[in-house]
Amino acid sequence: MNVLENIISDRGSRYAVSGGPCASEVEAKAFLKELKRRKKFAKATHNTWACLTDAARLKNDDGESGAGMVILRMLEREELRNHIIVVTRWYGGKHLGGDRFRHVQDAVRIYLGEIDV
Repeated sequence: MNVLENIISDRGSRYAVSGGPCASEVEAKAFLKELKRRKKFAKATHNTWACLTDAARLKNDDGESGAGMVILRMLEREELRNHIIVVTRWYGGKHLGGDRFRHVQDAVRIYLGEIDV
């Protein structure tokens, strides 16, 4: 499990990005469960994720409407299969509007740069 914390901060909201091998919905749920064993991630406002497997396109917005699709499209563009990426947000009290999608994209880009896809 790769976890990059405090990578983006905007108007009080903070972001982290995590990822690792994942080949099914069962594995995705296990990955999230393991991530949330860290109290900080369990208390996050959103743990948005996507995973492109050989059999399915999996995603979950976790209340951050549309963010799962942003991650999924980036995985498709990179042709990164059987790997989950989770973008975590701790809400800072101010609405970010469309900037939240840019932050999700930036978080995924940072992650992809770290794992050398």
